[in-house]
Amino acid sequence: MPYATRIKPGSKVDLSEIDPGYHDGMQKELAEQKTLELGKQLSELQELMYASGQKSLLVVLQGMDTSGKDGSIKSLLHYINALSCRVTPFKVPSEIEAAHDFLWRVHAEAPRLGWTSIFNRSHYEDVIVVRVHDLVPKKVWKSRFIHICQFEELLHDANTIVLKFFLHVSKEEQAERLMAREEDPDKSFKLSVGDWKERELWGDYQEAYQDAMSKSSASHAPWFVVPANHKWFRDLAIVEALVDTLKPYKDEWKDSLKERGVKERAELQAFRATQKKK
Repeated sequence: MPYATRIKPGSKVDLSEIDPGYHDGMQKELAEQKTLELGKQLSELQELMYASGQKSLLVVLQGMDTSGKDGSIKSLLHYINALSCRVTPFKVPSEIEAAHDFLWRVHAEAPRLGWTSIFNRSHYEDVIVVRVHDLVPKKVWKSRFIHICQFEELLHDANTIVLKFFLHVSKEEQAERLMAREEDPDKSFKLSVGDWKERELWGDYQEAYQDAMSKSSASHAPWFVVPANHKWFRDLAIVEALVDTLKPYKDEWKDSLKERGVKERAELQAFRATQKKK
């Protein structure tokens, strides 16, 4: 059974039915061992994807404050070659970005063939935060779902593998993590009164995320709900989903590289033959 819950296209998401503290009965040590084993597979698959240049990978990370987006990225970068990976954090749009359509700044960060892009927050902020804080009319943010689905279909048609992860943390766990920041001098730089203010809107955010995942999970761009109360299980669930998604392409990528090797070897032999005649 997969560790993350994959949202079926067209289904209605109810986050209250998914346990954010789920860990499949595993202890931390075993989960970390499994993560390392899967991480080795991810490294190989990502290297094959990069070398073959046939596909690209987009990983979208969304979640409430303290859900572990930064930690998930740190974990993934243990296994993904930074040479072919780009991490983009999406914050409040700049003046220039706000003067364009909401997908303008996002499309520019989509991965080129062979590369991996990791989004720390994403285009989904424009149907979640703007909805919760009533920054744009309902008619505007509702229409954006159509554009988001079309955008992700466009990426898929351009050979981008799109995977979206909602890091599901409980309100109680979030409170503990926020308090830990406050009590630890080494983590106090992460403190923000805004995080506590956003907690007051917890129910609104849960509703917005449920709606977003229900409307935009597709076979070519699925949403995964990741139990995130345990950081070590969160990391395992994400790596497993990535490996399961990339593994079917392994033989195809290997075959293309073998064909390229044969061609390059033939060209090298032809070059050496001309050199001998000189």
